[in-house]
Amino acid sequence: MLTTQQPIFRRFWHAVIPLSQLADRPQPFTLLGENIVLFLDEHGQPAALRDRCCHRTAKLSKGWCNKGRLQCGYHGWVYDRTGRVVEIPQYEEGRRILPDFKTTAYHCVARYGYAWVALEDPVTDIPEIPEFEAPGWRTIFQFYERWETSPLRALENSFDNSHFSFVHRATFGVAAQPKPSKYELVENDTGFYAETVIDAANPPQYQRVSGVTDPITTRHMRNAYFQPFSRRLDIEYPGGVRHIIINCFTPIDDGSIQLCQWLFRNDTEENCPAQLLIDFDEVITREDKDILESTDPDALVDVRRRGIEFSMDSDRPGMLIRKKLMALLAQHGEAEVHRGLPGAKIMLSREGVQTGCGAACDSGPTLSPTGTAAEAA
Repeated sequence: MLTTQQPIFRRFWHAVIPLSQLADRPQPFTLLGENIVLFLDEHGQPAALRDRCCHRTAKLSKGWCNKGRLQCGYHGWVYDRTGRVVEIPQYEEGRRILPDFKTTAYHCVARYGYAWVALEDPVTDIPEIPEFEAPGWRTIFQFYERWETSPLRALENSFDNSHFSFVHRATFGVAAQPKPSKYELVENDTGFYAETVIDAANPPQYQRVSGVTDPITTRHMRNAYFQPFSRRLDIEYPGGVRHIIINCFTPIDDGSIQLCQWLFRNDTEENCPAQLLIDFDEVITREDKDILESTDPDALVDVRRRGIEFSMDSDRPGMLIRKKLMALLAQHGEAEVHRGLPGAKIMLSREGVQTGCGAACDSGPTLSPTGTAAEAA
């Protein structure tokens, strides 16, 4: 699937950039192939505009903030959060600025320490993260980095128990147990809930993370998928320590994503320092990144296309993700667009970049699931 060629994804909220990175100056970002610029307005709230000045098309991200407004670095035209030009330094005082002097503004809000953007009217709200700044929980901002893969690849990997003994053989994977545990799956309106228990290696350097000292421990994994590209992983260790990871696999273009990862813990800094937790998850994350960047980002979604990718029993969560995405596309009158689509053609994106496109181009969720897991039909 060529993610940028599926219009429905423009109507979801995507975590784009930490608010802390907007404190000093505007920042550029590419979301679904669209070049945008983010800045803080006069109220300290994030705003997102098309990264083009309507005067001579300079990138607005080359400019700076001026009293909560964005000033172009080329000729100094000033924009408010709605994209309107509100000041032209070369005009005499009192001269009217025409209302069509503007650039595109996008939906943008602050949530969980990030600026979130929807390129078009959103079809759903940003999922809730009840642990964020809640009593008894630590919030740790772990990773914000670009990966050369697609959101579907990253999502599927995060539910895939069958790669632990191989990709993670140097960390928590148990090499002697390559057969994966079975998930109990429950579908819901926003995705699905998946629960299982796995064995995990627990060498001395990881025991402050797990809170137990057994060389092999267990992880009670309560995993959940939220459309289109988010997941929650709630790992509970035998001693009651919970290690909750939230991921947003934000699509940059058809070959890359921005990994946004939060961690929540119900222990204290004295129990396990935040930096140790970051270092622990970074080693594991690097293992995933290395293998995922070796895959084809144009991941198969429509499983009726035979002979492209083959699956096994333990791929059930990944197949369910595909089922959910196919239903979402169909609901909005879309079909999967991919490089191999008959009649595929080259089209120019809004920014003038060549992208593959086929015939199909013409044509309050929560991140804290509840309920008892049962086998999906």
